[in-house]
Amino acid sequence: MALLAGGREVAAHTTEGARTIRRAEATGDFLPELCRYHALARRLINRQEDYLRFTVDARVPFDNNAAEREIRMIKLRQKVSGCLRTLTGAQQFCAIRSYLATTAKHGIHFFAALTTLAEGRPCLPETV
Repeated sequence: MALLAGGREVAAHTTEGARTIRRAEATGDFLPELCRYHALARRLINRQEDYLRFTVDARVPFDNNAAEREIRMIKLRQKVSGCLRTLTGAQQFCAIRSYLATTAKHGIHFFAALTTLAEGRPCLPETV
């Protein structure tokens, strides 16, 4: 895969960038206008493998859009109704949404998933 091969190039560039930042820290040569980016640069250096994992492992998505889509419905419900009335109601809503999201990822239609759940035969996808 081209992306995975390109991961080595990305790693080489970020390693050089890390050396530059460490050198500037050691000599105290940080420019005042760049100091506000220091925390970000330090975080990127310290967690470089985590941030660039998608370049070497094809199973890792390069964005977190799927995670954001999963929480969108709960935020929409909060916005429309103003809140979730009880903790129990919120937990039940989240459990149902999580169940439906999981079955959808395994290609099971939501109506079929809810029907089998109501019949006491929940869809339990195999774990990897």
